[in-house]
Amino acid sequence: MEFQDVVRKRRMIRRFVPDRPVPEEALERILHNATRGPSAGFSQGQAFLVLDGEDLAKFWALRPKGNDVSTAPLLIVPLSCKRVYLDRYAQPDKGWTDRDEARWPVPFWHIDTGMATLLILQTAVDLGLGALYFGIMPDDVPRFRELYGVPDDHEPIGAVAIGYPDEPRVSGSPRTRARRPLDEVVHRGAW
Repeated sequence: MEFQDVVRKRRMIRRFVPDRPVPEEALERILHNATRGPSAGFSQGQAFLVLDGEDLAKFWALRPKGNDVSTAPLLIVPLSCKRVYLDRYAQPDKGWTDRDEARWPVPFWHIDTGMATLLILQTAVDLGLGALYFGIMPDDVPRFRELYGVPDDHEPIGAVAIGYPDEPRVSGSPRTRARRPLDEVVHRGAW
């Protein structure tokens, strides 16, 4: 698929074909591409928790099953690790030996993990799959950590449900909301 087609077709899928697993080769490609995202200082402070089968059933027990997203056969939870970035920038070639978080204009550990997440979403489209990014509620994070042994220094930035789409071409907000025109969101040279 051409890149512009991937960008144009990328949307959030909320309903998946039940009992149709994602092939292992597709999962491997998704994970490989996720690790190709930008990373400040090549810190590579992301981790990805892959859940399917019984591991995935435990995840859905954390939250109400009020929608069809729980039919997705695969879930990837991208996690960011601030410690990895602070450690990397304390190395001699970066020179911030004090590990001061205030030096960072924004939390690149979350931003880079978000970029990796977009690569997951785009790769799913390229493979003919559907995907949905959604948040893990703050109250659910301690139980999530406990269930899967996630270290305290790894922060889940959300989750991506992946599977074969089972819904009409356009659903959700795109039915009722138009995309904002470029002249409303792009400012050249000044606001």
